[in-house]
Amino acid sequence: MKVLKFGGTSVGSVKSILSLKKIVEAEARTQPVVVVVSALGGITDKLIATSQMALKGDERYREEFDQMVARHHQMIDTIITDPQKRVDLVNKVDALFEQLKSIYFGVYLIHDLSEKTQDAIVSYGERLSSNIVAALVKGGKRMNARDFIKTEQKGSKRVLATEPTNQLVKEAFKEMPQVAVVPGFISRDKDTGETTNLGRGGSDYTAAIIAAALDAEVLEIWTDVDGFMTADPRVIKTAYTINQLSYVEAMELCNFGAKVIYPPTIYPVCVKNIPIKVKNTFNPEHPGTLIKAKIEDDRKPIKGISSIKGTTLITVTGLSMVGVIGVNRRIFSCLAENGVSVFMVSQASSENSTSIGVRDEDAQAAVNVLNAEFAKEIETGAMFPMHAESGLATIAIVGENMKHTPGIAGKLFGTLGRSGISVIACAQGASETNISFVVDGRFLRKSLNVLHDSFFLSEYKVLNLFICGVGTVGGRLIEQIRSQYNELMQRSGLKLNVVGIASSKAGIYSRDGIDLENYRELLKQSEPSNCERLRDEVIGMNIFNSVFVDCTASKEVAALYQTFLEHNISVVAANKIAASSDYDNYARLKRTARDRGVWFRYETNVGAGLPIIGTINDLRNSGDKILKIEAVLSGTLNFIFNEITADTPFSETVHRAKEQGYSEPDPRIDLSGTDVIRKLVILTREAGYQIDLPDVEKHLFVPDEYFKGSVEDFWKKLPALDAGFEERRKQLEAEGKRWRFVATMEGGKTSVSLKEVSRSHPFYTLEGSNNIVLLTTERYKEYPMQIQGYGAGASVTAAGVFANIMSIANI
Repeated sequence: MKVLKFGGTSVGSVKSILSLKKIVEAEARTQPVVVVVSALGGITDKLIATSQMALKGDERYREEFDQMVARHHQMIDTIITDPQKRVDLVNKVDALFEQLKSIYFGVYLIHDLSEKTQDAIVSYGERLSSNIVAALVKGGKRMNARDFIKTEQKGSKRVLATEPTNQLVKEAFKEMPQVAVVPGFISRDKDTGETTNLGRGGSDYTAAIIAAALDAEVLEIWTDVDGFMTADPRVIKTAYTINQLSYVEAMELCNFGAKVIYPPTIYPVCVKNIPIKVKNTFNPEHPGTLIKAKIEDDRKPIKGISSIKGTTLITVTGLSMVGVIGVNRRIFSCLAENGVSVFMVSQASSENSTSIGVRDEDAQAAVNVLNAEFAKEIETGAMFPMHAESGLATIAIVGENMKHTPGIAGKLFGTLGRSGISVIACAQGASETNISFVVDGRFLRKSLNVLHDSFFLSEYKVLNLFICGVGTVGGRLIEQIRSQYNELMQRSGLKLNVVGIASSKAGIYSRDGIDLENYRELLKQSEPSNCERLRDEVIGMNIFNSVFVDCTASKEVAALYQTFLEHNISVVAANKIAASSDYDNYARLKRTARDRGVWFRYETNVGAGLPIIGTINDLRNSGDKILKIEAVLSGTLNFIFNEITADTPFSETVHRAKEQGYSEPDPRIDLSGTDVIRKLVILTREAGYQIDLPDVEKHLFVPDEYFKGSVEDFWKKLPALDAGFEERRKQLEAEGKRWRFVATMEGGKTSVSLKEVSRSHPFYTLEGSNNIVLLTTERYKEYPMQIQGYGAGASVTAAGVFANIMSIANI
């Protein structure tokens, strides 16, 4: 036979209770079943709240009572189609409500609510629901749980009277009906006969007690979720159902906030080795989670992550604790005597402090109790007053295979550290099935997500991206991410989740991800934005595995990098300003990224999508030394000097560069060599030399006066240079040479200048807007390493940024 337990949500609506009917009747065709039911969803809380209103003399308790009556009547009228059966059921239900009404009125009159009366009141929820289910299900027979579930008083607690209960259950079910419907939660005192209950989660407990006493084939817990999840799906979108758990794993997850079943439920069936199956009333086809003693082919070290919000950590500390026997006994005894539950303990090996985790609502009582217990020691200075830190959260990772897998704790704390999350206290038992730790409550969501992702509990790895700049490069990048999204999910198990997109005027942010099909329309509809809002949104989201991607040329945006890195947000920059800023700032950014375990990547600062910076780093990391760099780094200037002919003067090629999008709107920015100088400074720094922008020696080909005044003045004066350029061009043509604007670094000394290169030089054949870099190193001394290709263009630059993002994802 089977025992099926249905929770409040499973009997709380017409849809769910009709699903219950279908499930039970299908099971009853092949074997007898015991159906244990909770009160209709929300009714137990309403019974308690109404009793408190009556106790205070608030006449509105009658309205609350009438609402409960109406809800049960409406349920009966909807689901019971047989007129006579409906009348009979209404009479039974109304008789129970008359009793309840009298109790409430008594409480209202005398303003007294004893524990005995409160127990009687809350019992009506299950008494009502079990009558409804018994009438609804074909062959259903209601059995009174109070006849065979017995409790007894032990000290200040009421506990199950195990032996008489087991005996009475066996006697009650000696002649097993095909469908026995039992109200969960409620019980009776074995001595006084008064109505009692099994406490929070008591319906689960009722079902487990019956299943164990009758040696059931299986205990099925029907609820509103598909089973135990790897984590809370409301926090972690990628959480999924765990197929199988051991009893120990299920108990650990329940104790730390996984509210799927009530922890004591597991004990009675665990002793009898009866499996528990957790299933969804609203999705009965789903296989759910099977809980049993031993799991076959179980290779995952971590099964699930659970958490408790609202944690307070109380630290008991003092020099008198060292080596003194009995201090911990006093701590836990006085807390237990005052009804304070401790769910985590962490003690220093020096014995001078013990930290205990309690719920926020118990914190003040715990502090008062402990201060009173150790009042003498505190007065003499042997111990310090209790220190309580609230606003925390406790997280537990659970899995029996942790004991067979070295490095789990190291991976756990390393993962948290790289995400900027500090562990305040931690605890692990010798059984190694649970590692529990306390973090700042603000970082709970981030902690859960990064751990879920890190321990391969997610079906795919998630990288959360903030993209700043939606111009040519930023727009192309977003399009490339959109087009590769599904491919990366399927081939690499990687989800690129764009959670923020900002332009110079607006910004959109969503933790769940932004629709990349119509982000421009969303930007138009969004609120105005600036750098302050951008910073606050990125940091405020506090999301795990996050990368800030800068596709702007903004000095203000570059100034945010340090703050982002300090908050463990990696930075990928197409923007050259930060990497070529003051050396101290550049070094600080690199150092912060390294110290925080995040990444500062800027490969596209030089050569767009060409692997120049990465190659230099690889050479240095493998022990090579960069001796000399020679490079043509301006696609704009290369285009200009390739276009000059007898028919196309210098001034015309500058116009063409602007019209074809190679140069800036003000071409003087390109002609001044500023961009090349920035790139040279970046390469020199990557080569291991300390340098700033003013250190670069400049030999420009346009006189200084051309850089003064307006752009219009510049265009008017520019043709005056044509004759000189043409005269020199003819001479170069005769000599078989060409112009190239070359950036040079040798031994840390840097310069930029217009050079004449011969046919034998690698720079001679450089076409269009291509870039080229020659690296002379201790290993590549006779024949320098050559890197050449497109050095400009939105698509290749966006692809280079994308490659930097992927390099972070693949680490």
